[in-house]
Amino acid sequence: MTAVHYSDLWQGIARADPERPAIVTADETLTYGRFAAEAGALSSHLTARGLRPGDAAAMLLYNRPEYLTFLWACLSIGVAPVAINYRYRAGEVRALLDDCDARALIVATSFGGVAAEAIIGLDAPLELISVDDGGAPVDGATPYARVVDAGGAMPSRAPAGADMRLYTGGTTGTPRAVVWDMDTLLHARRQSTWGIIDVEPPSDLAEAVAIAVDPSTPRVVTLPLPPLLHGTAQSTTMGTLALGGTIVLQASAHLDVEEAVRLARTHDVTRVIVAGDAVALPFVEALERDGVVLPRLNSVMSSGMRFSDEVKARLHRQGDIMIVDLLASSEGGPFAFGITRGEHDLPTSLVTTPDTVLLDPDLREVAPESGAVGILAFRGILPVGYYRDPVKTAATFPVIDGHRYVMPGDWARARGDGSIELLGRLSAVVNTGGEKVFPAEVEEALLSHPAVADAIVFGLPDPRFGEVVSAMVVPAPSATIDLTRLTGHVDGKLAGYKKPRHWFVRTSLGRSQTGKVELARVRADAAQELADRHTKESSP
Repeated sequence: MTAVHYSDLWQGIARADPERPAIVTADETLTYGRFAAEAGALSSHLTARGLRPGDAAAMLLYNRPEYLTFLWACLSIGVAPVAINYRYRAGEVRALLDDCDARALIVATSFGGVAAEAIIGLDAPLELISVDDGGAPVDGATPYARVVDAGGAMPSRAPAGADMRLYTGGTTGTPRAVVWDMDTLLHARRQSTWGIIDVEPPSDLAEAVAIAVDPSTPRVVTLPLPPLLHGTAQSTTMGTLALGGTIVLQASAHLDVEEAVRLARTHDVTRVIVAGDAVALPFVEALERDGVVLPRLNSVMSSGMRFSDEVKARLHRQGDIMIVDLLASSEGGPFAFGITRGEHDLPTSLVTTPDTVLLDPDLREVAPESGAVGILAFRGILPVGYYRDPVKTAATFPVIDGHRYVMPGDWARARGDGSIELLGRLSAVVNTGGEKVFPAEVEEALLSHPAVADAIVFGLPDPRFGEVVSAMVVPAPSATIDLTRLTGHVDGKLAGYKKPRHWFVRTSLGRSQTGKVELARVRADAAQELADRHTKESSP
């Protein structure tokens, strides 16, 4: 397959079938023709304001059509689009704007106050574009509607050598921008784009356009439930558009599963993107509660989060649905796929891809025999590295025997049959008395107890053992957690050194819409409670 750029492919589809629906919300439908026109107006505006290939433009938006039109506008002129988590506070937004060298920012007016505070003190002025979602006007910003009304067109071909910067979640440290080369990105995603609908990947741009507009190509209508800044939601959305499919958006900053179900039913959604149990569970509960049947739904996709077999079973009972549980990262992959087509395929097996290996700490390949433990690494089409961070890039993307790998830091245990058990990030491993404890293993044991709805395991400092295993748990609805019984439950499943020494009970772990938990916040919260306990115990 020769290099095909997303922007060029979307333009080809828009020219060939301009009335085809591209983006649908509860209030409007953007055809491919209108999608291209709005992106063209934005690209002309950014170019007129001095943005050039290699510059960056940031988005402080939730799942609205403007997110996708701005994304396309940037790609078409070689400007790197950068999605910023709209839940961030001003200081966090400012840090990323500075880190990625943003020259422009598109922001929903409801986030105008955050944006106004965030741009204070930046070295270079930002071109501001505001999207009216009911908030107060943003000072100094050009309204999106005015930009679109001014018109304009994007270049007929996107420039070579451009990139896209995808920030990591920052759950275990500072978010970093992963730089993906736009000339090779669609090729890297060919299997998750064409392969997942059993279509042979095209050999060139003309063939890709022909596949997209061919009536015999399976029609893909995708509903991304996590924010589009989530890697899987973003890549699957871009892939759907590469197939000439339709994106259905619940245009809100907060997940409303009732609305999501209504949209899925109304628009014959064929594919739903979730973020593990955090999103899939409330979605399937809404289906069951309302007795809704989605006859066109044929696939559910997730990546990077715990997606339990129990929730998958409930989804499979909704119909003939393929569930794809992808093991990948912002830095690359896919490392493994867990694909089930019915309850008979459960429990899920994560089967590694041909380019995935296990490495020991000295970066030597580990034979994938049953029980072997190693660091997951992937050799395939990889990103350039981390933006402006050569040291971290060298550590995460090592060159081994002349081949470049990505090694984000996940450990796994081989099962001897091509599948693996994911153990977790090295940065999250608890080193207690010289023994390494992988939090994922302990979390699975905790979640197998009926009184536990959610759990996270981490290390806390200890004068004797260096660190001790600690757990924060959330009770299931109408349940009460008896820590003595829970300790006994874990005792029957894990070695003694793996059992939590400190317990913390919360009503919620404060997971994001992508299902992630900020580990630093959890540790600080737990450490404070532990200090308060000691103070209380030592008081007369």
